[in-house]
Amino acid sequence: MIYFNENGIVIRDLQQSDAQIITDEEIAQGWDASVEKYEMRLRHQAEGKSISLAAEYKGSVAGYINVYPNSEWGAFAHRGYPEIMDFGVLAKYRRKGVGSKLMDIAEQIAFSYADVVYLGVGLHSGYGSAQRMYVKRGYIPDGSGVWYRDEICGQYADCCNDDDLVLYLSKRRN
Repeated sequence: MIYFNENGIVIRDLQQSDAQIITDEEIAQGWDASVEKYEMRLRHQAEGKSISLAAEYKGSVAGYINVYPNSEWGAFAHRGYPEIMDFGVLAKYRRKGVGSKLMDIAEQIAFSYADVVYLGVGLHSGYGSAQRMYVKRGYIPDGSGVWYRDEICGQYADCCNDDDLVLYLSKRRN
């Protein structure tokens, strides 16, 4: 399904052929990537657990995002709130409107399920641009503190500033 097609940006359902393309591009830009992650997202989509989207920019796969209508993870798990997760735009396609359009469509889908949507954002500097974008889009911390490996990280607890250290943010429909 195509959700958006304008100004060289297409937002559509993630397809099997996207998995290897995204993986190869992420590895080329120095990210730790594996095709299994995208194949899992495709399985979840086939099972009706998620809506997995890909973005194209001028005909090339440029990014991805996933919406889990009733997420099993994080601060709002099993409460009927959609979670937006695993959002990425390949470096060479940033600052072209791809990420904003992916978020617009993901939020539109999420808000068709509930009045609140949430997401987790990593805390290390690699997530700096995402952190700023989410705040500009109206997301606020949920108040549960920092999470590590899908559990609240207690005060003074040991953790590692890796991709599993996140802060959950939520946004209410206007």
